[in-house]
Amino acid sequence: MKKKHKKNDNHLEKKNNISLKVTDIEFRYRETHPNAVDGVSFEINHGEYVTIIGHNGSGKSTISKIIIGVLRPHKGKIEVFGNEMHATTLTEIRRFLGIVFQNPDNQFIGSTVRDDIAFGLENRCIAQKDMQAIIDDAAKKVGMLDYLDHEPLMLSGGQKQRVAIASTLALQPDIIIFDEATSMLDPKGRQEVKQIMVDLKNTRQKTIISITHDMDEIINADKVIVMNKGKMVKCGRPEEILYDADFLKGIHLDVPFISRVINGLREKGLNVNNTLDMGELVKDICQK
Repeated sequence: MKKKHKKNDNHLEKKNNISLKVTDIEFRYRETHPNAVDGVSFEINHGEYVTIIGHNGSGKSTISKIIIGVLRPHKGKIEVFGNEMHATTLTEIRRFLGIVFQNPDNQFIGSTVRDDIAFGLENRCIAQKDMQAIIDDAAKKVGMLDYLDHEPLMLSGGQKQRVAIASTLALQPDIIIFDEATSMLDPKGRQEVKQIMVDLKNTRQKTIISITHDMDEIINADKVIVMNKGKMVKCGRPEEILYDADFLKGIHLDVPFISRVINGLREKGLNVNNTLDMGELVKDICQK
């Protein structure tokens, strides 16, 4: 049985509206190895939806582990709402953070969906009388309200991941990190999880950080951070990243589907406008 955390009322306050500030962080797994993360700095404002992309070994997953405090940088600092992360603040800073991992099976604790969502609330010492409303609200947000009495391991991959997201939402974190959360799902499950990210973005009540190699996912982001060989090589709006095909190919990243369609149409002589919206592209084609 997992040990429950003792209740701690000495919560840190939000000192500003910058949900995450990373300053010159460096990390290496072994002294003889090059830095897995090398001098990376960026800021994320509260309510933004940010994707961190890069090929395998680029350092993007290492950054997610540093953000949640699993790894400690050898240099630089992490600030969450103005509170610097270190040994004495880590536990309280984690209250601002929630994370959804790649494999939802690794996150299940309870024998039912209801029990699984309740587990984190029990660890936070939430009163029993208040739990059900929180569980229902979290399950409803991810479309799993009708599955509360189902066994998690009997669900589809996409449903399992939605339960994992509900368990995170129930704890009401201000920042949610999706660490390759769609990579093990089929197309239907992948689309369901991506839509949840978009829905959360639209409320502007959470900061969403998605670590991903799904180039179609970044279309919906407010900002894209591109990693290569441990360094942040570019940071900008999706359209600034997606239409730089030479840059993407140079760091071994795919061009998103909509960009490939536009490039293909232009090669056939049809002059269409740059867009990240497939509906806009279809409308543009029909007007030609």
